[in-house]
Amino acid sequence: MALIDEIMAFTPLCEQEEHDRAQMLRFMSEHHDYLLRSNLVAHVTTSIWTVNHERTKTLMVYHKLYDSWSWVGGHADGSDDLRQVALRELEEETGITSGRLVCPDILSLETLTADGHIKRGVYVPSHLHLNVTFLAEADETEPLTVNERENKAVRWFGFKEALLSSTEPWMVEHVYKKLVERSRIPTRAD
Repeated sequence: MALIDEIMAFTPLCEQEEHDRAQMLRFMSEHHDYLLRSNLVAHVTTSIWTVNHERTKTLMVYHKLYDSWSWVGGHADGSDDLRQVALRELEEETGITSGRLVCPDILSLETLTADGHIKRGVYVPSHLHLNVTFLAEADETEPLTVNERENKAVRWFGFKEALLSSTEPWMVEHVYKKLVERSRIPTRAD
């Protein structure tokens, strides 16, 4: 199924997702380059909310750009296989190779702001990330590695501790809290 069709079929579970889903679909129907970061207004990204097998902890990275503990994710960079992109980002940012998607379905949708910043010596203007999130499980005993280009640290947090550790209030309130709740709910694949 094409990404735009998957997003169309996604059932929003909160007001934030209703509005963001509509915004994503409108933008994607009007811009053929929505998968490329060369679109400086908005482009597709993917995140992977990774939990341990008991679903009591989540894996987070200390992101240099956001100066906060955050989930794992990255840019689509032309690929509409966001599941593969999310799993690749999980391995690249944390060293985790045991990660597997709990379910092929989209876990959540978010339109996120990315402030202007310098990336590899080049200024990137403020823009939107049309973000698609998936749920993964991984072995919390697997050794972790830090991708030093993007992150300062990687570690597992209990859910409450994860919410308290992020210094991004909007992300905690509107994204991470809903992901904690959804990761506790049995999925289609369980």
